[in-house]
Amino acid sequence: MLVVCPAMQSITRMLPPYLDEAILQNPSRRKFPPFDPARLLSTVFEPTQGCRVCILTDFQEPQELIRNFAFLEQEGFEVQKNAHKYFYETLHAGVMDQLGMTGGEMFAYRCTKGSNLDLDDEVWNTKGEELSLDRDIYANYDLILCVSTYSATAPLTAKCKEYGFRGATMHGMNEIILSSGLAVDYDEVSADAERIRLAMTRAEKVEIEFGLEDGRVLEASLDLGEQEAQKSHGLCKGTTPDIANLPAGEVYFVPEDAQGQFPMKYEDGTLGILDVVNRDVVKATLIEGNQDTIDQHNRRLADDPMTGTLGELGFGTQVLPVSYQDIQDEKVLGTCHLATGRDDHLGGDIVPEMFKKHENSTPDDILFAPHKTPNFNLKEVRMKRGGEWHVIIENFRPSKYIMEALAGG
Repeated sequence: MLVVCPAMQSITRMLPPYLDEAILQNPSRRKFPPFDPARLLSTVFEPTQGCRVCILTDFQEPQELIRNFAFLEQEGFEVQKNAHKYFYETLHAGVMDQLGMTGGEMFAYRCTKGSNLDLDDEVWNTKGEELSLDRDIYANYDLILCVSTYSATAPLTAKCKEYGFRGATMHGMNEIILSSGLAVDYDEVSADAERIRLAMTRAEKVEIEFGLEDGRVLEASLDLGEQEAQKSHGLCKGTTPDIANLPAGEVYFVPEDAQGQFPMKYEDGTLGILDVVNRDVVKATLIEGNQDTIDQHNRRLADDPMTGTLGELGFGTQVLPVSYQDIQDEKVLGTCHLATGRDDHLGGDIVPEMFKKHENSTPDDILFAPHKTPNFNLKEVRMKRGGEWHVIIENFRPSKYIMEALAGG
């Protein structure tokens, strides 16, 4: 049962309505304005007059499905249909005119085998004609909106610096995300993320305690080396090439070292314990479920040890309902996540070339949230900064320290 912290009650009056205690306990009670693509694009990008925009999406068979928008007549393709309905159609129905933009074309590339893997250069237009991402898309558009099955943040971050465009990645887009995580005011999101970033930057280390259903407590310790905390805040204004990952709302670090244990819930529901030594996951052990799932993970670690190297520690900064897509759910205040895989797009040192196979570099996000990991309690997350310890999260709730930061205290 969630309990209101008296110390938090004293600062609630200084917080915006969406940080009210009742909404923190049940984020689905938060009221959002209707999704407005013009407001979203204007806030995130502040497009300049004549800015040329396009939409990218992905299919296993892109040429056939993008030709004459054939995918609209077929079952499935929720993400791609949302890209068409909420961006392609609205751009052509007046949003481009309203924001002074041009273009609005939609293109499709071949779906990768996982998030943040490099994209093939081949891309197809709605006539079914093959084009080049490098030559025809990156070089000719100012804003690229990528609404896809898997995240393309890492490859587009590299390409935008090479070609000079800005953009946003919005993978896994569903109706919940459209009506909440993409309907928020990103100036507010950015301000909240910055308040938390300032409260956590230059941390020396973070320790995380996990409570298991059988009473055991696991602990993981991550050394951060007093690095500058970074934020995913959703704004991509100005002319500097950059990619916004939407929905945004996160403060994150690239771990320098890590030790200990943390729990893992696999896609098939199997529960395991992961042992971490010198930043690397070295072994998985079964708690309950399918032993074959654990054995498969251990074989993968043995075959390519880089797949176990921790590349990210992140903390959500928004108050959002559960969307059942990690792209939004890892942005929820009171959650944290770890990730293995490439982290060069986060300013880290893990690049695809370090893996045995390119597809092994896809990040594996490990989200700790009540709906995702009900078998594990995030008992406490504490941070050492300036020689002092501060609690960040208690039982999936933001601590007094974090709430005071959000209040400007």
